[in-house]
Amino acid sequence: MDIILLEDIENLGNSDDLVNVKDGYARNFLIPQKKAIAATPSAKKVHEENKKQRAHKEEKLREEAKVLAEKLENKKIKIGAKVSSSGKIFGSVNTIQLAEAINKKGFEIDRKQIKIKGDTVKEVGSYTAVVKLYKDVVVELEFEVVGE
Repeated sequence: MDIILLEDIENLGNSDDLVNVKDGYARNFLIPQKKAIAATPSAKKVHEENKKQRAHKEEKLREEAKVLAEKLENKKIKIGAKVSSSGKIFGSVNTIQLAEAINKKGFEIDRKQIKIKGDTVKEVGSYTAVVKLYKDVVVELEFEVVGE
């Protein structure tokens, strides 16, 4: 079944994409959750018209994301955590703490835009996170976990 996505869905597509999914997935999950609409001929026409009108706004957002990416690229973030004598962290460092540390540096990043590479962060050291600023603008950000 062809559908038009109304929001970004990981491993499926971005907002306003026309994708083909299984009928049950569309009817039972995506459409009732208001994450997609059926791609009827009239919906496709409306979708194309809306896409044309939004193209200029999207280009502006993409440029702003690229500028933010250039500023973020060389930043090194330090996150303090309570540490045991063996170097293990009590708990773990997650995207919420990383987003707070980035926001303190003066950038507005939501925790949902951040993915930490590898396993969970449970020891002191340097790690890498991927920050998705826009559909195709992605930055790798290095951060260091230090003991308090």
